[in-house]
Amino acid sequence: MSLSKKDIPQEVFDLYDYYAHNKIDRRQFTEKLSAYAVGGVTLPALMSFLMPDYINKIRVKQNDPTLNTEWVNYDSPKGGGSIKAQLSRPKEASGKLPGVVVVHENRGLNPHIADVGRRAAKAGFISLSPDALTPLGGYPGTDDEGRTMQRKRDRNEMLEDFIAAFEYLKDHEGCSGNVGVVGFCFGGWISNMMAVRCPELKAAVPFYGGQPADEDVPKINASLLLHFGELDTRVNAGWPDYEAALKQNDKEYQAHFYPGCNHGFHNDTTPRYDKENAELAWKRTIEFFHEKLE
Repeated sequence: MSLSKKDIPQEVFDLYDYYAHNKIDRRQFTEKLSAYAVGGVTLPALMSFLMPDYINKIRVKQNDPTLNTEWVNYDSPKGGGSIKAQLSRPKEASGKLPGVVVVHENRGLNPHIADVGRRAAKAGFISLSPDALTPLGGYPGTDDEGRTMQRKRDRNEMLEDFIAAFEYLKDHEGCSGNVGVVGFCFGGWISNMMAVRCPELKAAVPFYGGQPADEDVPKINASLLLHFGELDTRVNAGWPDYEAALKQNDKEYQAHFYPGCNHGFHNDTTPRYDKENAELAWKRTIEFFHEKLE
């Protein structure tokens, strides 16, 4: 039986969110998911439908002939030491380009986020996509293992890794020095916190990211573009206080809530993906970066 999003109740997407964010382990997820294997829908079919499909969903391949894409290492002395990252830029670009740091979710630099980094390069930027799992050997090839590994690292040390990525990219010979950041889930929190911690950061685009403390908001200099899924109650709960603090401190921000969308709606490798809204959010993101970084 071929499944589609309309066949899946919202409770299943909520359950997957708990699993993807370490609220329950794989055994508990499978046990709870089995309750929805009814009416000809088998548990293996549900599991297969919910898991990311990295192989078939890559949009910009690593060997794309229009890009120069390579692996680099940069130093993160306050974080994990030497961090591996994907550096990508348009092959035919002349002169220095604005830079974009691309921050992964809670499982390391998986193929999807590396693809997003190359999409940013396709849009005319020099992009840097670090792997915060580098000190533990790097993204291990599966998200389950990646989540387990990432839990072993302190998130504030990982924040230092991405702050160091900003400094590396800002000073890169191919970069104009104007740098923004885009991040997803854990990377959304990193994006918000880089806006707090990096006074020279020009723009930050958190996709469904956790918010900084109210007392940190006055430190933000970057322009903000924030994307939220309407159904993502877990992350959205912190937005009213964050927005109030942004307004109180006269910070520049735009926020968009996408109707009927779950957490992770931009990730086109899972059924949470919402094509229309994801494409709109990405269009807004690229236009925002062109406006703020050029």
